[in-house]
Order: sequence, then C-alpha cells, then structure tokens
Amino acid sequence: MDISVSNNTLTILGNIKSVADYQTIKSTIDTLAKDNTNINIRIPESISITSSIIGYLNKLILKDKKNISMSIGSEQLMELLEDLNLKTLFKARRI
Repeated sequence: MDISVSNNTLTILGNIKSVADYQTIKSTIDTLAKDNTNINIRIPESISITSSIIGYLNKLILKDKKNISMSIGSEQLMELLEDLNLKTLFKARRI
C-alpha cells in the first residue's frame, strides 16, 4: 500500500489489508483533519478496507463532523460499502 496527499485529498494505492495499513491511513487522515473539514479519499485499486478504517471514518463523520467523500475504483469495494449501508455516509462514488 502507498499513500499520497495533495491538498485535502488522500490517495491510497494498492490493497488495504493490515493493521499497519490502518495505522498509516489513520495518522495521515489525522494530519489532514487538523486543517480540513472536507477530506477526499481516493481508493482506485483496493478491493476492501478493514473494519478498523470503517470505524475510524464513522467516528470522523458522526462525532468529529468531518465531511468525508470517497472515490472508489473497485466494484467489489463499492459493493461492500453498499452491503454495509455505508455508501451514502461515506459519499462513495465510482471513479
């Protein structure tokens, strides 16, 4: 997994699968969230995300009142978000 940041957009390349991936993503989003209310997350390749990332994003949206939007490349990941009723909350759309 590789992460890059441009303005308020976080791009995650590769598959998201480990606790280390979660910690890296969380740390990066924490830094972005200090200065941004709106955060865009681009996930063009990964077919899944971990439950810890889902929980963390839920907290950012519902408790911290951050505006998160996701751009998803994988049909499998989009289906997962739909199955978990998170597509609307995460403002997920296909890229």
